[in-house]
Amino acid sequence: MSRAAHTVYAFAIYLAFLAVVLLLAPNMLLGLFGLPATTEVWIRVVGMLVGFLALYYYAAARGESRPVMWASVLARLSVPVFFTIFVVAGWVSWPLILFGVVDALAALWTWSALRGT
Repeated sequence: MSRAAHTVYAFAIYLAFLAVVLLLAPNMLLGLFGLPATTEVWIRVVGMLVGFLALYYYAAARGESRPVMWASVLARLSVPVFFTIFVVAGWVSWPLILFGVVDALAALWTWSALRGT
Protein backbone atom coordinates (compact mmCIF):
# COMPACT_ATOMS: atom_id res chain seq x y z
CA MET A 1 0.00 0.00 0.00
CA SER A 2 1.35 3.42 -0.94
CA ARG A 3 1.88 6.19 1.57
CA ALA A 4 -1.17 8.03 0.20
CA ALA A 5 -3.28 4.88 0.49
CA HIS A 6 -2.19 4.52 4.11
CA THR A 7 -3.49 8.01 4.89
CA VAL A 8 -6.86 7.22 3.32
CA TYR A 9 -6.94 3.86 5.11
CA ALA A 10 -6.31 5.61 8.43
CA PHE A 11 -9.14 8.04 7.68
CA ALA A 12 -11.41 5.08 6.89
CA ILE A 13 -10.69 3.69 10.35
CA TYR A 14 -11.51 7.07 11.92
CA LEU A 15 -14.77 7.21 9.97
CA ALA A 16 -15.69 3.64 10.95
CA PHE A 17 -15.17 4.50 14.62
CA LEU A 18 -17.22 7.68 14.22
CA ALA A 19 -19.98 5.71 12.50
CA VAL A 20 -20.21 3.23 15.37
CA VAL A 21 -20.44 6.04 17.91
CA LEU A 22 -23.11 7.86 15.88
CA LEU A 23 -25.10 4.66 15.52
CA LEU A 24 -24.82 3.42 19.11
CA ALA A 25 -24.22 6.45 21.35
CA PRO A 26 -24.83 9.62 19.36
CA ASN A 27 -25.75 11.82 22.31
CA MET A 28 -22.42 11.17 24.00
CA LEU A 29 -20.64 12.57 20.95
CA LEU A 30 -23.08 15.42 20.47
CA GLY A 31 -22.57 16.48 24.08
CA LEU A 32 -18.78 16.57 23.67
CA PHE A 33 -19.21 19.15 20.93
CA GLY A 34 -21.82 21.26 22.66
CA LEU A 35 -24.63 20.01 20.46
CA PRO A 36 -28.06 19.23 21.91
CA ALA A 37 -29.01 15.63 22.59
CA THR A 38 -31.55 14.15 20.22
CA THR A 39 -33.95 11.27 19.94
CA GLU A 40 -34.39 11.84 16.21
CA VAL A 41 -33.31 9.04 13.91
CA TRP A 42 -31.38 11.42 11.63
CA ILE A 43 -28.19 11.34 13.67
CA ARG A 44 -28.14 7.57 13.24
CA VAL A 45 -28.82 7.98 9.51
CA VAL A 46 -25.72 10.19 9.44
CA GLY A 47 -23.85 7.44 11.29
CA MET A 48 -24.91 4.95 8.65
CA LEU A 49 -23.74 7.26 5.87
CA VAL A 50 -20.43 7.86 7.63
CA GLY A 51 -20.02 4.08 7.81
CA PHE A 52 -20.65 3.82 4.07
CA LEU A 53 -18.03 6.53 3.49
CA ALA A 54 -15.60 4.53 5.61
CA LEU A 55 -16.18 1.56 3.32
CA TYR A 56 -15.53 3.69 0.22
CA TYR A 57 -12.33 5.12 1.72
CA TYR A 58 -11.20 1.60 2.62
CA ALA A 59 -11.86 0.42 -0.95
CA ALA A 60 -10.03 3.44 -2.38
CA ALA A 61 -7.02 2.77 -0.18
CA ARG A 62 -6.91 -0.96 -0.92
CA GLY A 63 -7.38 -0.33 -4.66
CA GLU A 64 -4.85 2.51 -4.77
CA SER A 65 -7.49 4.71 -6.42
CA ARG A 66 -5.65 7.99 -6.83
CA PRO A 67 -8.65 9.81 -8.38
CA VAL A 68 -10.75 8.96 -5.32
CA MET A 69 -7.90 9.97 -3.03
CA TRP A 70 -7.60 13.36 -4.78
CA ALA A 71 -11.37 13.84 -4.63
CA SER A 72 -11.29 13.03 -0.92
CA VAL A 73 -8.70 15.75 -0.36
CA LEU A 74 -10.99 18.34 -1.94
CA ALA A 75 -14.07 17.09 -0.09
CA ARG A 76 -12.34 16.92 3.30
CA LEU A 77 -10.81 20.37 2.89
CA SER A 78 -14.30 21.76 2.28
CA VAL A 79 -15.67 20.41 5.59
CA PRO A 80 -14.30 23.19 7.83
CA VAL A 81 -15.57 25.77 5.33
CA PHE A 82 -19.11 24.38 5.51
CA PHE A 83 -18.97 23.99 9.27
CA THR A 84 -17.79 27.58 9.67
CA ILE A 85 -20.70 28.73 7.51
CA PHE A 86 -23.08 26.71 9.71
CA VAL A 87 -21.65 28.39 12.83
CA VAL A 88 -21.79 31.89 11.33
CA ALA A 89 -25.39 31.29 10.24
CA GLY A 90 -26.22 30.43 13.85
CA TRP A 91 -27.35 26.87 13.05
CA VAL A 92 -24.85 25.23 15.40
CA SER A 93 -22.32 26.11 18.08
CA TRP A 94 -18.62 26.57 17.29
CA PRO A 95 -17.31 23.20 18.59
CA LEU A 96 -18.58 21.60 15.37
CA ILE A 97 -15.64 23.26 13.64
CA LEU A 98 -13.36 20.86 15.56
CA PHE A 99 -14.69 18.01 13.39
CA GLY A 100 -13.70 20.07 10.38
CA VAL A 101 -10.18 20.48 11.71
CA VAL A 102 -9.77 16.70 11.86
CA ASP A 103 -10.97 16.41 8.25
CA ALA A 104 -8.68 19.19 7.06
CA LEU A 105 -5.60 17.79 8.80
CA ALA A 106 -6.27 14.34 7.38
CA ALA A 107 -6.81 15.85 3.92
CA LEU A 108 -3.51 17.71 4.11
CA TRP A 109 -1.79 14.48 5.13
CA THR A 110 -3.24 12.71 2.08
CA TRP A 111 -2.42 15.66 -0.18
CA SER A 112 1.18 15.63 0.99
CA ALA A 113 1.45 11.89 0.40
CA LEU A 114 -0.09 12.16 -3.06
CA ARG A 115 2.31 14.93 -4.06
CA GLY A 116 5.25 12.91 -2.79
CA THR A 117 4.52 9.92 -5.05
